[in-house]
Amino acid sequence: MGCRRRHDRRAGQKDRLLILENLPEERRPAAQTALRSAFGAAPVAALTEIKTGASALIYRIEVGGRPYLLRLDATHRDNVRDPLRSYPCMVAAAEVGIAPAVHYADAAAGVAIMDFVVGRPLATHPGGPDGLAHDLGRLAATLQALPLFPSIGDYPSIIGGMFDEVLESKLYDDGLLAPHRAGFERIRDAYPWDDAALVSSHNDSHAGNILFDGEKLWLIDWETAYRNDPLADIAIITMYIANTPDLQETLIRSWLGRPSDEVLRARLVLMRMLVRLFYATANAFYVAKARPDLRETDMAAPTPAEFRAAIDNGKLISNTFETQRVGGKVAFRSFIDGLAAPAFADALAILKG
Repeated sequence: MGCRRRHDRRAGQKDRLLILENLPEERRPAAQTALRSAFGAAPVAALTEIKTGASALIYRIEVGGRPYLLRLDATHRDNVRDPLRSYPCMVAAAEVGIAPAVHYADAAAGVAIMDFVVGRPLATHPGGPDGLAHDLGRLAATLQALPLFPSIGDYPSIIGGMFDEVLESKLYDDGLLAPHRAGFERIRDAYPWDDAALVSSHNDSHAGNILFDGEKLWLIDWETAYRNDPLADIAIITMYIANTPDLQETLIRSWLGRPSDEVLRARLVLMRMLVRLFYATANAFYVAKARPDLRETDMAAPTPAEFRAAIDNGKLISNTFETQRVGGKVAFRSFIDGLAAPAFADALAILKG
C-alpha cells in the first residue's frame, strides 16, 4: 500500500511538472512551490491561461476536481503596483468575504493561489440595476471598514507624478497635454483633501474587476489597492456601472446609510475627473515604456461608447498595446469633455464656496 502511495505521489509530481511547462521558465519554481504549499502532492489536472490582466499572468488550474486561480505578478514593481503592499490587502479582503479565498500568497515571489469564481454578467443580478447598485454600495462599505491599507501618498500627487513621467517621456508632442494639466491643477486646488478621512480602497473597481457568482459580488485584482479618498471607488463604480443619477443615489445611500448632499455630489464630480486622468496617465505611461520611439501628434480619439464597441466587435483586443494606446487617448478626451461640462463648473463653485 505504501509503495502504491509513493507511486501515485511521483506520478502526480510528474504530471504537475509537465503542466507547469506551459508557464514561463523563470516562473516555474515559484509556481511549483506555491502548488506544493497549497495542495501538497495533489496533481494539477489542467492549466488554462486567462487573458484578462495587463500586468500579471493569470491561469485557471484544477486540483482535486475544483478550480483555482494561479496568479503570477509582473517582476517589475513601482510605487503603484507592488505585491508587497497589495497581497496583504487582498488577503484582508478575502478574510471578510469580499475577495475570493486565498490559499497561498508570496508577495516577494509575486505568486498567489485563490478560489476561482465563475462570474455571471452583472446584468443578471436578480435585483436589476437598482439592486446591483445597492449591493455595490454595501461592498464598498465593507471594504472601507477594513483596517487601513498602506499609504503611497495622496491621490492627486500620485496622478501628478504619473503626469510628469508621461510629459518627460515625450510620448505626446509639446503642448498637447497642456489643457489637461491646467484642468488637473484646477481640480487639485479645489478638491477638499483630508488625510485623516482616508480609507482602505481597491482603486480599480470597474466592471471587469467585479464578479457576480449568481448570489454575491466579489472584488478581484487588488494590485492597485492602497489607502485613498472614500469617493475613489465610488467614483469608478458610477463611471462604469451605476451611471445614472438614480442609480448613483441608490449606491450612495447603501454605502453611507444616508442620502447624498450637494457637497458630496460636487466632490464626486471632481473625483471622477481625477479617476479619468489616473487611467489616462497610467495607459500613457505603459505605452511610453513599451514604445519609447512612438510620438503622438494629435489627441484624436473615439468616444468611450465607440471604444467599448470596438472591443466588443473585435476591432480592438483587450490588453493589447494598441488598445492601451487608444484607451489612454479616450481617457484624455473624456477628461477634456468633462472640463467643459456644466456639472464641472458647478462642482468647482460649490467646493470653493
